[in-house]
Amino acid sequence: MNTIDKVLYTGKTHTVGGREGRAYSDDGQLDIALSPPGSGKPGTNPEQLFAAGWSACFQGAMGKAARRLKIALPEDIAIDAEVDLGMVGDDFQLQARLNVSVPGLDRAQAQALVDAAHLTCPYSKATRGNIDVRIFVS
Repeated sequence: MNTIDKVLYTGKTHTVGGREGRAYSDDGQLDIALSPPGSGKPGTNPEQLFAAGWSACFQGAMGKAARRLKIALPEDIAIDAEVDLGMVGDDFQLQARLNVSVPGLDRAQAQALVDAAHLTCPYSKATRGNIDVRIFVS
């Protein structure tokens, strides 16, 4: 396990009520209702929040990779992230898919960019070897 040499940012939240509660950030930027997946109740769930965070971070990693690979990153790239909550026997488990759209790049360039981003994105590093992750490039 790697230990951080220099902390760049710490996200702090306070959550009450679990999946049917509320989460707040210490800076007041986040104040969100939580609800169980598929419940139809107002609010979001941890899987949606994880998908949003990972896809945003991954897009940032793509920008860094593009600069390193000297590839012009198209402005209209998009990532559709899907995080599944499921069961393995009696245990809860996650799995995920990132569907990355990189219009304007040829297939080889787009794949190289996504592969490089997957190696550097902190969310990708955190999940690598821990959950099933599939990445599709279009």
